[in-house]
Amino acid sequence: MTCLLAFAVTILAGASTLITQTTRRQPATPWRDQAVIHLEGSPYAKLQGVPVRAVRIDDGLWGARRKVNVEKSIPSTIKLIEEHGYLDNFRRLSKGKNVPKKGPVFADTDTYKWLEAAGFAMQSQDLPALKALAEDAISEVVAIQESSGYLNAHFVGDLASRRLLPETMEYGHELYNLGHLLQGAVAYYRATGNRKMLDAGAKMADYLIRDFGADKKPLLAGHPEVEMALVELYRTTGDRRYLDLAGYILGGDKRLDRRPERVVYTFSGTPFFERKQLEGHSVRAMYASCGATDYYLETGDSRYLKTLENLWQDLVNRKMYITGGIGSRWEAEAFGQAYELPNARSYAETCAAIGSMMWNWRMLAATGDARYADVIERALYNAINVGVSVDGVLYCYRNPLESPGIDEPNWQSKDGRVRNSWYDVLCCPPNIQRTLASLPGYFYSTSKDGVYVHLFHNSELSWKLADGTAIRITQKTGYPWDGEVSIRVEPGKPADFTFHVRVPGWTTRATLEVNGKPAAGEVRPGTYVALRRTWHSGDAVRLKLDMSPRLVVTNPRVAENTGRVAVERGPLVYCLEGLDQPREAGSLSDVMLAAGKGAGFREEFKPDLLGGVMVLRHPAFVYTNSLTSEPLYGLLGSQPRRPTQRTELTFIPYYVVANREPSPMMVWIPLAQSTR
Repeated sequence: MTCLLAFAVTILAGASTLITQTTRRQPATPWRDQAVIHLEGSPYAKLQGVPVRAVRIDDGLWGARRKVNVEKSIPSTIKLIEEHGYLDNFRRLSKGKNVPKKGPVFADTDTYKWLEAAGFAMQSQDLPALKALAEDAISEVVAIQESSGYLNAHFVGDLASRRLLPETMEYGHELYNLGHLLQGAVAYYRATGNRKMLDAGAKMADYLIRDFGADKKPLLAGHPEVEMALVELYRTTGDRRYLDLAGYILGGDKRLDRRPERVVYTFSGTPFFERKQLEGHSVRAMYASCGATDYYLETGDSRYLKTLENLWQDLVNRKMYITGGIGSRWEAEAFGQAYELPNARSYAETCAAIGSMMWNWRMLAATGDARYADVIERALYNAINVGVSVDGVLYCYRNPLESPGIDEPNWQSKDGRVRNSWYDVLCCPPNIQRTLASLPGYFYSTSKDGVYVHLFHNSELSWKLADGTAIRITQKTGYPWDGEVSIRVEPGKPADFTFHVRVPGWTTRATLEVNGKPAAGEVRPGTYVALRRTWHSGDAVRLKLDMSPRLVVTNPRVAENTGRVAVERGPLVYCLEGLDQPREAGSLSDVMLAAGKGAGFREEFKPDLLGGVMVLRHPAFVYTNSLTSEPLYGLLGSQPRRPTQRTELTFIPYYVVANREPSPMMVWIPLAQSTR
């Protein structure tokens, strides 16, 4: 690493610490070997990611999902972006195409997120047809950049005078657009070495640095996103000014007089380290938290880490669904109050769950603490995985935990269906595509003392330790359906290092063996087991996890789930869909899960159902007369005796809901206190 130049530090009211003299830290790692977030020179990162191309995902759940992502999801989305005129938004400026502007003010980002998905996909395999589509899209984008560096397809012509004004930044998404431009550019650069889009994004960032800042015009991220993108631009280019700009935006600018409800909703414009709880728009809050964690990883500012820990505790203890979904309110796509977690009215936007995964990945890098990996896995397998259909062409914007199958028409779906191929606000489809495409980069990390294994799947890592020793790690497993994971460790030469194996927090029992012998020390759920030894090629690690189905209850303050249970098995949350239930079960609202002696689960793997899933069956009761036959209210003790009959309910993984004909769905099931 080159030495940093001396710099002057200026502290202004309402602004973060700014380093005014440009300094550079040129990344030593070449572009093709940089990870999802490139932490090579980040002084406060405990863990380093591995590049996407270093991990091959083989057959299994994620292998199938990623194959469909590349073959169907990514190609079909760019076709829809084209058909709906979102690419013409660029052509009308660069080529004079006589078409009206289409889509919302942030429509540019749909192309940028698609380019990011394409970039990550190309980091795993050679995709010449996809590359050709991406190159064409990049050419359309950069062609509209003005000589000043400004690049935005909306604030042009008569709207040019509205650019980056305080009132415009509240709603205009200009910095949000730039953030996704930069992230798409970085992913594409790391796939191909092509800097065309990266240079355009950096030029737009330079435009901001020239005219905006603590001692210039004020700047606001009305929709946080640009903060983490600027930090990644700094990591990619070594230009310290981008990190400083991110710090300024995170610190807020007191010259901007904003209404309190806007400060809450946008989760921006006030010093991040003064935040006390997660509130407002859930995606904005997650993206702001990502940027703040990135800033901490580079600067070590303890105010940020303290705030991030408090916000994380607020998330997992009071505001997160069992699926890992977040954002309980339709209104403003927002967090609710503590324990406000409705089921049918849950919002749980796919993008918010992805934001949570991104944030927890950064917190994991900062700490090496397995609790963050537990949240990543919960969100990934459930709240994110549900976001795209098994065939890869239908998407969920919101993800309720209870549904009639087809709801009333709403602003997302004209016919009330949960899954749709297109949304005018197209954030979720390309967002989940970039997540699946980048997924190999989340399986492992390296550290000064060795390697961390975060996720389990048939896969192979080909990478190196911190000292440069080559290492290959091969996983063989039926996860998430089976709890046994066999890991083969093959260093290029005998090497002394620590192999950190994650034991998921969801399991009740786990065993760990090295070369057929029990591992030394405690194997405790919710931790990484540190296996320190001299490793030789062919050493074998075997992890066995108890996969018994579990009945889960909520905190009593979640009033809607009083007397109800949810079903989990492994990392998966399960649910009922009406079309799987016997005729006598009737409405899902009239069933109760049996409890007590003999009320256990039967498991059956069905390879031909929904891409291959483990179904669970459990004894239950159903009211002989539907509850709809009773009056809405009655005196306590006056309710008639409700006769029931026995039945059996069939549970499927939550992530495959709404893949067949429309059908009622329920995650939280009433529990009968005793068999009858």
